[in-house]
Amino acid sequence: MGVPLTENPTPLRIGIVGAGQISGAYLHAIPALANLSVTAVTDLDAARARAVAATVPGARATTAEELYAADDVDLVLNLTLPAAHAEVAHAAISAGKHVYGEKPLAATTTEARSVLDAAEAAGVRVGCAPDTVLGTGVQTARAVLDAGELGTPVAATAFMLVPGHELWHPAPEFYYLPGGGPLFDMGPYYLTALVTLLGPVRKVVGMTSASRSERTVGQGPRAGTTFPVEVATHVTGVLEHESGALSTLVMSFDVWAAGLPHIEIYGTEGSLSVPDPNHFDGPVRLFRAGAETKGWEDVPVRGGYQAAERGYGIADLAHAHAAGIPHRADGHLAYHVLEVMEALLAASETGRAVGVASFCVRPAAVPAHSSQAFAALTAR
Repeated sequence: MGVPLTENPTPLRIGIVGAGQISGAYLHAIPALANLSVTAVTDLDAARARAVAATVPGARATTAEELYAADDVDLVLNLTLPAAHAEVAHAAISAGKHVYGEKPLAATTTEARSVLDAAEAAGVRVGCAPDTVLGTGVQTARAVLDAGELGTPVAATAFMLVPGHELWHPAPEFYYLPGGGPLFDMGPYYLTALVTLLGPVRKVVGMTSASRSERTVGQGPRAGTTFPVEVATHVTGVLEHESGALSTLVMSFDVWAAGLPHIEIYGTEGSLSVPDPNHFDGPVRLFRAGAETKGWEDVPVRGGYQAAERGYGIADLAHAHAAGIPHRADGHLAYHVLEVMEALLAASETGRAVGVASFCVRPAAVPAHSSQAFAALTAR
């Protein structure tokens, strides 16, 4: 699992489905990674696909059907809206392609299960964002935990508190439709980090609310337009991990300002501060039991891909496929996170604890030496 990512003589060729805003983040990193190459781009807006393809040497704009059938596409990067994730994944899998998608894996666990089953039958891989947990922030925290420096993890807190995406997004309506909201939009970052650090979840309790029935577009040509809110905009829950640790999660589009940490882990021998899981890096801080006079100390980088960006999860998949080992940003992990989110909403509706049936293997840690080894892939 710790094989250095130094060589991959045949790049994994990528076809991008969906040329919206997030595609720019992927295309900032992928062209610099020697084990990946982009060969095709498609979008419902053909002009947008052509514009994006023109920024990538060697890439062409195609129809979706042409992309799925292309001999020079090994993996489909699914950057469509969540409601289309399963449909695109099935089309790619039916064509014998690997799939890596934006989060969530699908709109529902029923759809997500069908994707995983189809991929297993076809013998292809499924990967899913977020890959931010592969960076130095979460992976350094993971190294502290794995070394036993926190003792036995007892509890954790995870907070994502903002006033709402309509303040900056020119077309924010989809964030407030089923499959959106703070839980489904930002929850995957925090839950994937918690599972990476503390292992899978077996039971949840939760409550939700929505402070307003309408929101207003704040920027762009449609500024001032109101639209309905159809999902919970404040979600709070407690997760019981298989290890016995309890995580308190709060995801909100109803908070103007907060001074709370993104993630903290509390153990029998100290406390650990983990940076924003929506980013790849950030400061990791440790408070050791019995060291009250010393206080919090900064932890140097001890794991993770350095200077990572969106797309490193695909490169990790490409390396793992070539080496015949599991990749880290795995579809089964994404499925487990999706089920946890559904369970939180179900718990809020029933007022009862809800069990999580799925189990995922805690992804392998990214050793510190992989940071330097992976950097070698940037030389084409």
